[in-house]
Amino acid sequence: MMLYGVLAVIGLGAGITTVLFGFGGGFLMVPVMYQGLILAYGEDSAIGQAAMHCAVATSTSLMIFSSLMATRKHHKAGTLKWAIIRPLLGFIALGALMGAAVATWVSSAPLRWLFISYLGITILDCLFRPGFTAPSSGEVHPLGKVTTAIGGTLIGGVAACLGVGGSVMTVPMLRRMGASMTQATAMASPLTFPVSIAGTLGFVLFSWQEGQALGGLHLGYIDVLALFAMMAGSWCGIRLASRWIGKLPDRLHSRIYIALLIIFWLAMLL
Repeated sequence: MMLYGVLAVIGLGAGITTVLFGFGGGFLMVPVMYQGLILAYGEDSAIGQAAMHCAVATSTSLMIFSSLMATRKHHKAGTLKWAIIRPLLGFIALGALMGAAVATWVSSAPLRWLFISYLGITILDCLFRPGFTAPSSGEVHPLGKVTTAIGGTLIGGVAACLGVGGSVMTVPMLRRMGASMTQATAMASPLTFPVSIAGTLGFVLFSWQEGQALGGLHLGYIDVLALFAMMAGSWCGIRLASRWIGKLPDRLHSRIYIALLIIFWLAMLL
C-alpha cells in the first residue's frame, strides 16, 4: 500500500506539471511507477517483468482525467487557440492507437530505452535549436495540411507508445510556430486527450490476456489502484497550479520546462 501512497503524491506533482508545462504527468509518473513496481514486486515477478508496460499504460489512462481537467482550467483562463488545435486532434488519435499497439508488442527493456532516448533527443533539440527559449510574440502561425497530418500522427504514435502525452513534441512545435510558453503548454492539454483515449483503448484491447496474468485489479496493463491513487493526487495538483496560469515570465517558463525534462531523463536513466 505504500507504493500507492507514493503514487498519490506523484499524482500531485503530475497535476501541477500538467497545468503549467503540459506534460500530462507521463515524464514524472512513468519513471517512478516503473521503479516502484520493481521494488514492490521484484524484478523477476510477473508484474516486475511487465513494469514498464504497466507504467506506460497507467500513465496514459490517467491523462484522460488530467488533460480534461487542465483543458477546462485553460479554457476558462482564455489561453487556448482552438483554431490551431482542432485540425490535429483526429490525426493524433489515429497515431495514438497505432502507438499503443506497438507498445504492447515491444518488451519492457527496449521500451524503457526508447523512452530515455526520445527524452534525450528532445532535451538537445530544445537546448541547441534556435527558438525555444527566445521570447515569443504569441502570434501562432497555423500548420499546413500535410504537416498537420504527418505531425499529428507522429505525435500520437510516439506519445502513446511511451506514455508521455505528446506535450514534449507539441510544446516545442508550438513554440516554433510563435506561441508563448503559456499558449504552448495550454494547447498541449487538449491535444493530450485523444492520445489518452486512443492509447488507453489500445492498451486494454491489445493486452487483455497479459493483464489477467498479472492478477489484482488490472485492465490489460493498466493498474487500476495505481490509477485511482494518481487521479486523487492529480486533482489536487491541477487545482493548486491553476492560479499560476499565465503568471510565469516566458523565458523563465521555457527554462524550467527544459530543467524538468533533464530531471526526468536522469531519473529514468538511473
